[in-house]
This record gives sequence, structure tokens and C-alpha cells, in this order.
Amino acid sequence: MISVPRSLAFPRSLQGQLLLATGFACLTALGAQVQIPIGPVPITLQVLFVLLSGLVLGSKLGAASQMEYLAAGLAGAPVFAQGKSGVIALLGPTGGYLVGFVVAAYLAGLVAESASAPGKARFFVAGLLGATANLLCGTIWLATWLSVGHGTSWLAEMGSAWQIGFLPFILLDAGKALVASAVTLSGRGLVALLRQ
Repeated sequence: MISVPRSLAFPRSLQGQLLLATGFACLTALGAQVQIPIGPVPITLQVLFVLLSGLVLGSKLGAASQMEYLAAGLAGAPVFAQGKSGVIALLGPTGGYLVGFVVAAYLAGLVAESASAPGKARFFVAGLLGATANLLCGTIWLATWLSVGHGTSWLAEMGSAWQIGFLPFILLDAGKALVASAVTLSGRGLVALLRQ
């Protein structure tokens, strides 16, 4: 029987850690291709894998996986939603969400690591906080993008950004946090298997 680790210090080798980070970067890229366009910010499955990267791998390695994902996109790999890549994608309406993936993974992992007895409720709260941080990063940048495009002030566009970049996603992302919290222990168990 495999014991599920309560500590997130796995695997110890640098190569093993990089492999795990790369795996979650690839999952995030796959999640970007599952999308429903609803405006300047599409609905995707990325956030689910972002949260899982933090919950399963921990704050530092989870954030590293999302930095690796961003690096691949910046290098020209079509890993962002709608097959986008490059700096132009970070300067577009979804740029804040992309950068926010690093924040979300780190925060979700940090809260999960602080648990003395990890459980689904703690993982859900960790995932919800991570998802909310991501939405805030995205909404703040979306307001900036709208203000530049419309030639208006950032404050004038914040209401619109809130309406199209935060509110439509909060319940969806809460659902993704719920799914992520439900499979976190299984994910940690799989990582423990890979470590053997």
C-alpha cells in the first residue's frame, strides 16, 4: 500500500522536480485548448491544472511549473488559449490571467502546505484563494488593456473589466477549485508512485 505524503518534499532530485513541473506545464497548455469563447477572455480548463500544480506540487514547484508554461509561450510555442504565443499574448486582454497563473499556483500551494492535517476542505479553500488571486490579476490587467484601447482612464474601465473578466468566472473557478481539491490526494499519491 502506498502512503500518501503529507509533506510536499518530493521527489528530491532536481531532474525529478523539473519533470513534474514540465508535466503540469503541459497539462496547463492542454487545458488552454479546451475553450469556450465568450468575449475577450475565453473559458478554459487552464485554471484547474494551475490549481492542481500548486496543491499537488507545492507552492514553489507549482509556481515553477507555471513559469515554465509562460516561458514556453513566450518562446513561441502555441500553448496559450486560441493557439496564441509570444509577448503579444501577454500584452493582450488575457495577459494578466497568464501571469496570474504563477501567483495562483504559489498561493494555492502555500495555503495547502500550511495545513497541519491536509484535507479536502483545506485544499478547496486553498484552490479558491488561488483562483480568486488569478481573477484579480487578470481583471486588473484587463482594465489596463481596455483603457489603452479606448483612450480612457483605468478607473473608468475597471467596472467593465469586473463585469467581463471577473464575475462570469468566479463560480466556474470555484467549481474548478472543488474538482482540484477532490483529486489532490490522488495526485499526491501518483507523484509518490513516480518517486519510487
